[in-house]
Amino acid sequence: MRRSPNTPLVEEPSQLELRDGRRARGRRSRTAVLERSVQMASRDGLEGLTIGALAADIGVHKSSVHALFGSKEELQLATLAAARAILIDQVIVPALSSDEGIRRLEAVGDAWFDYLASDVFSGGCFLCAASTEMDGRPGPLRDAVASVMREWIAVLGANIEAAIAADELRADVDPAAMAFRLNALGMAANWQRQLLNDLTGIEYARSAWRAELQGLRARRPGRRRSRRALRPQEGDGTS
Repeated sequence: MRRSPNTPLVEEPSQLELRDGRRARGRRSRTAVLERSVQMASRDGLEGLTIGALAADIGVHKSSVHALFGSKEELQLATLAAARAILIDQVIVPALSSDEGIRRLEAVGDAWFDYLASDVFSGGCFLCAASTEMDGRPGPLRDAVASVMREWIAVLGANIEAAIAADELRADVDPAAMAFRLNALGMAANWQRQLLNDLTGIEYARSAWRAELQGLRARRPGRRRSRRALRPQEGDGTS
C-alpha cells in the first residue's frame, strides 16, 4: 500500500493507548507512593499520615499526591490495604506450602515472628500499631483496620478447626480462644520489640506459640503400657 504524502511515518498513538499509558504510569506512581506511606504511617500512625506530610517526605508537590488519592481518608485506606498485602506476602503465602491444620499454624507462627524480627516496617508491625491506634476511634478507617484483623484471626481459627477435624488438636479445644492466645503472643512480641527495643520477646513468643500447639495436641489412639508392665516380674528368670 502506498503511503499518502500527508501520512506521518510514525503514526500518533490512539486515544485508548494514551489512556492506558497514563493509567499504567498512575499505578506505578501510586505503588511507589504507597511504599513510602506504609513506612511513614508505621512510625507516625495512620492519623499522622496526611497528603501534605507525605508529599513533603517524598519531595513532591502536594497536588501530585492529592491527584493519586483525592483525600486524606483515601490515602489512609490505600496505605492500610498496602500493609495488608505485605502481611499476606510475608506471612501467609510462605505458609501455604504446609498442609492446612497444625503444620500450617506452625509455619504461620514462624513466618510471623520472622516478619516481626526483620523490621519490614520502620515503626514495627503496621497492623499491631494500627489496631492500638484505631481501637477507640469510630469511623471508616477503624472499621477497615478491624476487618483486616478479623481476616487474620479467621486464618488462625480456620486452621485450628482443621487441626481439630484431623485429630491433630484435642476435640475440646476452643478455636476462638486459641486464636486469641496465638494473636496475643505476636502483639506482645511487637510491643516489647518496639517500645523496649528488646528482640527477646519475639523468641519468647515463638517458643510459646510452639508450646501452645504442642500442649493441645490430640493423643493418638493406642494402648499405653504401664510402668509396672515394663518392670521384670519375680520368677521370670531375668536378673
